[in-house]
Amino acid sequence: MTGPMGMTAPDRMSSLWTQRTLKSRIPCVGIGLHSGRRVSLTLLPAPADRGIVFRRTDLNRDIPALYHRVVDTQLCTVIGEGSARVGTVEHLMAALAGAGIDNAIVELDGPEVPIMDGSAAPFSFLLECAGIAVLDAPRKTVEILQPVRVTDGDAFAELRPFDALPGRAGRPAIPTLDLDVAIDFPDAAIGRQSMTLRLSPENFREAVAPARTFGRLSDVEKLHAMGLAKGGSLDNAVVVDGGKVLNPGGLRMENEFVAHKLLDAMGDLALAGVALHGRYIANRPGHGLTNKLLRALFARQAAWADITPMPLAAAAA
Repeated sequence: MTGPMGMTAPDRMSSLWTQRTLKSRIPCVGIGLHSGRRVSLTLLPAPADRGIVFRRTDLNRDIPALYHRVVDTQLCTVIGEGSARVGTVEHLMAALAGAGIDNAIVELDGPEVPIMDGSAAPFSFLLECAGIAVLDAPRKTVEILQPVRVTDGDAFAELRPFDALPGRAGRPAIPTLDLDVAIDFPDAAIGRQSMTLRLSPENFREAVAPARTFGRLSDVEKLHAMGLAKGGSLDNAVVVDGGKVLNPGGLRMENEFVAHKLLDAMGDLALAGVALHGRYIANRPGHGLTNKLLRALFARQAAWADITPMPLAAAAA
């Protein structure tokens, strides 16, 4: 019996079509970028179909990591459930998505995920240390069938099916997300950059995870004056002033700025709660724009299809 894209049941239940979680729990401690508070965070395994859940241990509240739980996108992505909130979830969500992890409990004792070094690399390292377990359940997957686009001035974000671009190869036979991101800043140190990536654990770990969050010196000074970015420093962010990178060690990679924007987009897209099969294309994206895109996608039923494979037992019946 064949299923999505003509694949046989055994093919569809390969590791790329099955859900994953962690093999063991793993803790870490850091500070919140905006709050400056010390935060203890622990990543734990979760059963199939649980999804990613943030647990405020200080409030005894669970918050599902889903796009419709996003309550703020001004300085970072914040999810909330009632009065409970968790901010700066995007870097950890990107690391989970990059590793292909569908189910995990994220326990933390404060309102913000620790910033670590400003990238997703420390979280990727934690996930590697914890190990990955493949679960006996099909991975929830949505295929993009029609282009969906949202704009904000000259900024835009779009999800497209694989056959929507002339000259491109047909859609892959496994769940795949291609990302194409461009940024444009007046600062000479940043300028205009673009990056294209086909998401895989290897590509994410090498080309995206090490890219740090960044800001302009003038903006950082304004945030400090407002009592924000209390935990920010040159140890966890790249700061530019016109044509200069102020960090003593410089950049980790030539395209670090756009790589981090792609990282942010990955983390925000992971709040779909399912694996996305299609292309994400964006110019000057931000947290708010990507969240708006997911809301637009799932509000348009004809633009997507659930291609989650049946379990082997059901497929063989």
